Amino acid sequence: MIGHRMPECAELIGRIQPKLQQVFYTNRRVLIAASTGTGFMEASVRNTVNSKVLNCVNGAFSQRMREITEANGKANEVLEVAWGQPILPAQVAERLADGSFDAVTVAHNETSTGVTSPIREIVEAVRQLPNGDEIIVIVDAVSSMAGIKVEFDAWDIDVLLTSSQKAFALPPGLAFCAVSARAMNKAATVPNRGYYFDFLLLDKYLAKNQTPATTPISLLYALDLQLDDMLAEGLDNRFARHLAMRDRTHKWALAKGFKLFADPVTYASPTVTSIHNNLEIDIPALNAFLHERDMIISNGYGAKLKNVSFRIAHMGDLQMSDMEELFAAIDQYMAK
Repeated sequence: MIGHRMPECAELIGRIQPKLQQVFYTNRRVLIAASTGTGFMEASVRNTVNSKVLNCVNGAFSQRMREITEANGKANEVLEVAWGQPILPAQVAERLADGSFDAVTVAHNETSTGVTSPIREIVEAVRQLPNGDEIIVIVDAVSSMAGIKVEFDAWDIDVLLTSSQKAFALPPGLAFCAVSARAMNKAATVPNRGYYFDFLLLDKYLAKNQTPATTPISLLYALDLQLDDMLAEGLDNRFARHLAMRDRTHKWALAKGFKLFADPVTYASPTVTSIHNNLEIDIPALNAFLHERDMIISNGYGAKLKNVSFRIAHMGDLQMSDMEELFAAIDQYMAK
């Protein structure tokens, strides 16, 4: 262990930063905090909103963003579509057209339903509005970054946040956030940004390869190694592996007679598949069976979806062989 103010820690962050930038497809500094993605979700509205937010909701985690917005006393309106459906560009542009909003929040990959919304096209639609260059586009990419290609600079996103425990395949406790010049300039006009997640303060320290508060150094070492492994695999290869595992998961689920929550042809997530429990299997009992074999899947998230659906992750360092082992175990349980 080293101290977070020692030169060795600055060297560690200095090694990490350009590799994180490659994953985010950005030349901007990528902020690092001892947090989960929820921390940067809160930071995004505290730092970039003076007037009103449009919260786009299509599942449990985009709903959390709405709750965070309201808990911070920010004015908001909600664009909600049926859970299992994507947020579409025309819907966002229509709601933003009156010019009263200064930010919009969207979950790129809604973890609760396995739906990926078309972020690039959403941002393009926002920028085409008369005041589109003034609207801060906030993207929750907790379950998509490092598993789905998201080009921060080229797509003109303003805030892109994620955390370590999903497709980065690391223990929880680190969060990452790319912030555009537009969003940084906006933050400078917003009072009461707080301290721990103040974008300007985080960026000031990061310019010196430091963080304002103590950082989880052991996780930084893990991140440094994991980024090396990810880049050695090749990002395009990594994204293709996620897609192949998704397609295999769809094939298995449909062959067993299950129904997919998301339309597999259009907006189905490359990192997590949500499956209707139309066969009414006992998901807690299935997980007890899987747990004995060092595997587990996720029940539906929240009261709306618990036992109504279940989720299979195919992200991070998982390989096709891992998926086949899981499917064989579920098949064994179902044959009992």
